[in-house]
Amino acid sequence: MAEIALVDCNNFFVSCEQLMNPELLGKPVCVLSNNDGCIVARSNEAKKLGITMGMPYFIAKKQFAFKNVHYLSGNMRLYQDISARIMTKLSEFTPTIEIYSIDEAFLDLTGMKRLYRCSYGKIAEMIQRCIMEEIGIPVSVGIANSKTLAKLACERGKTGNGLYQIGYHQIDEELKKTPVEDIWGVGKNTAALFKKYGIYKASDIVKQNEFWLKKIWGKRGLELKSELLGESVYPVVDKPALPKSLQRTSSFAKFTNDKTYIKNALCYHAHQACAKLRKLGLCAEVLHVMLRTKDFQVFTEKIVLPAPTNSELSVNEFVVKLFEKIYNPKLIYRSSGVYVEKLTEKKALQLYLFSTEKDIKAQKLSGICDKVEKKYGKGIISIGAITPKESD
Repeated sequence: MAEIALVDCNNFFVSCEQLMNPELLGKPVCVLSNNDGCIVARSNEAKKLGITMGMPYFIAKKQFAFKNVHYLSGNMRLYQDISARIMTKLSEFTPTIEIYSIDEAFLDLTGMKRLYRCSYGKIAEMIQRCIMEEIGIPVSVGIANSKTLAKLACERGKTGNGLYQIGYHQIDEELKKTPVEDIWGVGKNTAALFKKYGIYKASDIVKQNEFWLKKIWGKRGLELKSELLGESVYPVVDKPALPKSLQRTSSFAKFTNDKTYIKNALCYHAHQACAKLRKLGLCAEVLHVMLRTKDFQVFTEKIVLPAPTNSELSVNEFVVKLFEKIYNPKLIYRSSGVYVEKLTEKKALQLYLFSTEKDIKAQKLSGICDKVEKKYGKGIISIGAITPKESD
């Protein structure tokens, strides 16, 4: 039987900021999204004040004006660096680790208690203590026989000392006190669907016959039942699946209809998307450009590229063409984005028949840009446009 652990960093972005500045410990702290739009992370003290996730910064600042809340602009480079250190440390406990997000990872601990000569609960304690002592980030660890139950155990642990284990003989009791909306992978719509049929707890799901579950929710319904019963349907995979699409979007610092500013923003998004494609060894065949107005109207345009590519030097000319099609100087815009799809592994592509010397040079230059940014930092080079920044 599988034994899976989920390690989740507590209030990760805030914990990183507190690691860099210990004076923030024990104080209400909020980390803001790009351009300081809304709150994306909160310390426990901020949560107790009633500050909610996603709350717009200007509302929180006004509503909690006299609560001495510290609002910090997000620093993704810092968070990514600390995340990489944590994941490297976790890989020392087991060779099979699946990085689920920047602050979460699943670990396959099956059989590891023989190696460490202690229980899985003790291994979880070792992991928690190691990350705190060697890196300085508090984590919660949940252990169970499946990913779904490990996720549930981790959430239970956050309300206590950060450690929680759901043993095989505890599953029934745990499912009885778990609302369907608290199950990993069950969204609002699915929860509403279950409740429509009188299913309110996780224990109600496992009582249903497989034919009915498959009819209501397809294969996912059958898999969910197995996972809740402690049967591992989703194994820990140390090689993540490649994405089918990528998108890069952001809100503007101020609402604007400045044509050059918006165009530069789109070119910068293209640069970010292409850099990610190169990192994953992928090329894109279809390009989308998106503009969102002040009143949330969305305008998009797409094009099939002449050849699959991951070079912004090749993509930017099409970004500009699509932008010209949807831009209206009479409208005020709040955000923009670039979306690429129909991704193919670069090594799987045959040499494109109509590749030109210009295409080949673009690929080489893009690779050079990646090396420069890796050495000197992201944003040190702008491809075809100046990186958009808020003007003074």
